[in-house]
Amino acid sequence: MSGNANILQDDSGLSRIDRLLCRLELWLTLAGGLVIFALVFFATANVLGRWLFSLPIDGYIDWVEQAMAFMAFLGLAYMQRQGGHIRMDIVIVRIRGRFLWGTEFLSTLLMLLVTLVLVYGSFLHFWRAYAIGDSSLDINLPTWPAKLVVPIAFTLLAVRLVLQLWAYVRAIRLNAKQPVALPLVEDVASTASRDAASLSGENNTDEAVTTVASRR
Repeated sequence: MSGNANILQDDSGLSRIDRLLCRLELWLTLAGGLVIFALVFFATANVLGRWLFSLPIDGYIDWVEQAMAFMAFLGLAYMQRQGGHIRMDIVIVRIRGRFLWGTEFLSTLLMLLVTLVLVYGSFLHFWRAYAIGDSSLDINLPTWPAKLVVPIAFTLLAVRLVLQLWAYVRAIRLNAKQPVALPLVEDVASTASRDAASLSGENNTDEAVTTVASRR
C-alpha cells in the first residue's frame, strides 16, 4: 500500500483524535522535508565553494550525518496513518469484514510491540550520547539532538498505532465495511488509478480524505 490513503472521517471521538494527531504528524513531516530542502542548498554551496574557491563547507559530512535522522524518522507516524509504508497486500486485499480487521489488528499490535522496544533502545542511545557528550569526528558537533529525534519519532508512531488499534477494535465490534481513522485497503486497479490521477494533477484533498456522516 502506498501513496495517499483514503481516510474516512466522522464526528466520533476517534476521528477527532485522529485529525488532531494528524496535524502534529504533518508538522513533523514538513520539518523533515525542510531539512531535505536545506540540505540541497547546503550541498550546492559545498560543491560551488570547493569548485570556485577551493573552500568546502567545514564539517559538511558531520552536518549531513546529523540531518539524516530528521529526514528518515520525522515522517514515520504520518506515513503509517496514510498506509504509505511498503508491505505485502497479496492476501489482505482478498479478505473482508471482521477477519480483515482482526488480521490488521494483530499485525498492528505486533508493530506496536516492536516500536515500544525501539523507543526504549533509542532513548537509551540518546541518553548515553547526552551523558558522555558524544560529538562528531570532524567539527565536534553534538550528536544528541539527532539521536533525540529517533525516540520522539518512534513515540509518536506508537501513539498512532495505539489509535489504529482502537479503530480496528471499533471496526470489529461494528463489523464496519469502511471504518474511520484507518487507511482503507485498495486493490491494484484502484491504487494505480489514484496514483495516475495524482501525477496528472487531478487529485485533491477532497478525494484523498472523505468525510462521512456519523451513523455509528
